[in-house]
Amino acid sequence: MSNIEAYARGGAIALLLLLATISLRDGRGGAASRYAALFALGVAATLVSYSPALATDRALWLFPLRVLSFGNPAIFWVLAAALFDDDFALSWPYAAAWSALVAAGFWAIFGAPGPRPFLVVNSLSLLCLLLAVLSVFEGRAGDLVEVRRRLRLFFVVSVGVFIAAIIVSVTMMRGPQGHPLYGYSNAFGSLGLAFIFAIALLSLTPGAMFQPLSRRATAAAAPREASREAAMLTALTRELEENRAYRDETLNIAKLALRLNLPEYRLRRLINQRLGHRNFSAYLNHYRLGEVMAALADPSQAAVPILTIGLDAGFNSIGSFNRAFRAHTGTTPSAFRRRNLTRAEG
Repeated sequence: MSNIEAYARGGAIALLLLLATISLRDGRGGAASRYAALFALGVAATLVSYSPALATDRALWLFPLRVLSFGNPAIFWVLAAALFDDDFALSWPYAAAWSALVAAGFWAIFGAPGPRPFLVVNSLSLLCLLLAVLSVFEGRAGDLVEVRRRLRLFFVVSVGVFIAAIIVSVTMMRGPQGHPLYGYSNAFGSLGLAFIFAIALLSLTPGAMFQPLSRRATAAAAPREASREAAMLTALTRELEENRAYRDETLNIAKLALRLNLPEYRLRRLINQRLGHRNFSAYLNHYRLGEVMAALADPSQAAVPILTIGLDAGFNSIGSFNRAFRAHTGTTPSAFRRRNLTRAEG
């Protein structure tokens, strides 16, 4: 490894440690910020453990770095999903992907020699990167804060494409050893991306990447525009409160804009700036949970199954229903019903 490559790797590692610190500071313990910090540490560990001198080294001190490095594509998938889902919770596919990657990685280092173990690691890594990008394009429409949505989308796509390019190049060259171009590309690419996102996170409003932003102050609109906004707000309220559009489990920002005959960007801005909501699914869940809690507290509906009430209100699964309900009330639906019905009987 040349001195230039070593300096680039060292600079990238320093910036990645800075990014991990910023992520934890600005996220204030949120899920996305924790996974972002873990991902940054994983990339730093990869730059150390996959340096030309250590790529196949079996030293025990490299063990924790190997764990962080091997499982990092799965962490990237988790991070991409958590960035656009305020109610994100880990599930078994993420854990299974991380475990498979770590196991395959140690098989490649400590197992029988040959290209097959590394091919397995690279294939699993590419699959996680693909799932990460797909999850972003599925969930980005729900983020109502434009600056945050664009930054998150650029982060996932640019980092995912870069890592995929590195993996494909390693697979085609059958290992990084003896290929200076790989070392330079990896070191300087990591340094460049880390620098870009470090500047972005330091220059933007604290929390712009991870923490839900506060409602933005807007200048007073012209009378005609204010009248138009009031009409749009009335139509939106009627659609949600009277027509109960939130009961449609497939409802998204595009479908609601079509129902209201509004441009999507205007509806996004209306919900964010006038109503103070930052995530579309959280906005819908506000109405869904209101209906669910009223039904659970109603003695006349005591015989109706809780799952039926949740699905009728628009939740598409028992998992999403339970997570949203617990996050909003701090208790389970069954405990909420039991407490309220007991109070009603008393």
